[in-house]
This record gives sequence, structure tokens and C-alpha cells, in this order.
Amino acid sequence: MLTINEIFHSVQGESTYAGRPCVFVRLTACDLRCSWCDTPYAFHEGRKRSLDDVIAEVDGYGCDLVEVTGGEPLLQEAVYPLIDRLLAAGRTVLIETGGHRSTARVPEPVVTVLDVKCPGSGEAHRHDWTNMDRLRRHDEVKFVVRDRADYDYARDVIARYGLADRVAAIHLSPVHGELHPRQLSEWVLADRLPVRVQLQLHKIIWDPQTRGV
Repeated sequence: MLTINEIFHSVQGESTYAGRPCVFVRLTACDLRCSWCDTPYAFHEGRKRSLDDVIAEVDGYGCDLVEVTGGEPLLQEAVYPLIDRLLAAGRTVLIETGGHRSTARVPEPVVTVLDVKCPGSGEAHRHDWTNMDRLRRHDEVKFVVRDRADYDYARDVIARYGLADRVAAIHLSPVHGELHPRQLSEWVLADRLPVRVQLQLHKIIWDPQTRGV
């Protein structure tokens, strides 16, 4: 059984898959409390559903791209059979994780989008740095940046772990409504940082408070 917050079909708002139709499977629960979290409703809201029931709903959308997210999806043991079923059906699977839970059991074909928490989140100290050693060439790394201190932190992590040569993409996302994307872009350009400035596309298309998009 899985505790599911919501399943929905939308346009992928982040990662190198941004703009593509995608089915999102949002699992309930997270043991982080990031200061800028935009899905606090996923901390507790949700209901128990069988794996067959979840797969049937995903199948109903007829979409080959699926993202497993949260909350923190790696908190639930049943996430692994879910991923296995999605892969067996030939789907491209993304998993977005907060970076504080081990990714050791995430199957090789899955694209892990690893969120490295910056100090502005209040949760930077929780990051599991052994996950950096598990990154694969097709994985992606994300930093949500609130201010200059967060940017400097992200820049240092990128250099320390040689991320530009190890993953498919590095994303720097400004905290929506707090850091202007122009400011972040200017920092990136000044430092010639090998990253993508990432805006949350779904928050531009729809109202930022809209669920299920």
C-alpha cells in the first residue's frame, strides 16, 4: 500500500523535461520543513491506495513520462515496487527527492532529481552527502536559492563535487516570489556558472497556489 496525496496529469514544470506532459504521483509525508516549501499539504493529506489502483490511474492518462514526488517519496517502502512497475511498463520515470534520504535503492534507469538544500531552507544540515557519490550521468541536481548566501553555497557545492562533469543538468531555481530570477541570472552570468536558471513553469502557467498542476 502507498499513501498518496494526489495523482495528476500536467505539464512538467522543472528539470530538463520541463514543458513535457507528465503524470505526477505525489506521495504523502515529508520529514523536512523547508522554509519555502510550496507543498505543505503533502505533509499529512492523503489516503492509502493499493499499488494496482495507483498504476491503473497512471495508465489512464496514457502518458509515458511519470514523476514520483512528494512530500519525500523515499520515505515510503512501497515506492520501490511502484517504480519497478512503472519501469516494466516502459515509462520514463523521474523521482524528485530532498537529498536527505539515501538514493542507494533507486533503480539505475530512473532519473533522480536530487535537491540539495541550501541554508535558506533551514534544512541544509540534513543532506545525505553520500548521495553525491551515487549520482549517475543521467541524473539531475537542483538547488533552490533564496538569497546570495544560498547562491554562494550552491556554487561551492557544484565545484566541490565536480557536478558539471558528472550529471545531465544542474538547476538553480529562485524561491518563487522572494528572489527575482533576473538577480539569480546575473549572478550565474557573472560567475559563468555551468548551470540552468530554472523557473517553475507550472507557477507561470497557473496561479502559484493551484494544486494538481
